[in-house]
Amino acid sequence: MVEDEEFKKIKKAHAELSSQLDELEKKPYLTPQDEMEIKIIKKKKLAYKDEMEKILRKHR
Repeated sequence: MVEDEEFKKIKKAHAELSSQLDELEKKPYLTPQDEMEIKIIKKKKLAYKDEMEKILRKHR
């Protein structure tokens, strides 16, 4: 199904953002640019999570 493929893409992107976030948060010191990047990543992750939940609700 198209939605299954879309879900897989979104889930993969969400996981990649999680990895990026983990790497940034491991730094002992965050620059203002790092802090901004963390905020952007968190917003994108939330958007992907919302999309995954929307797809799951359609299948119920």
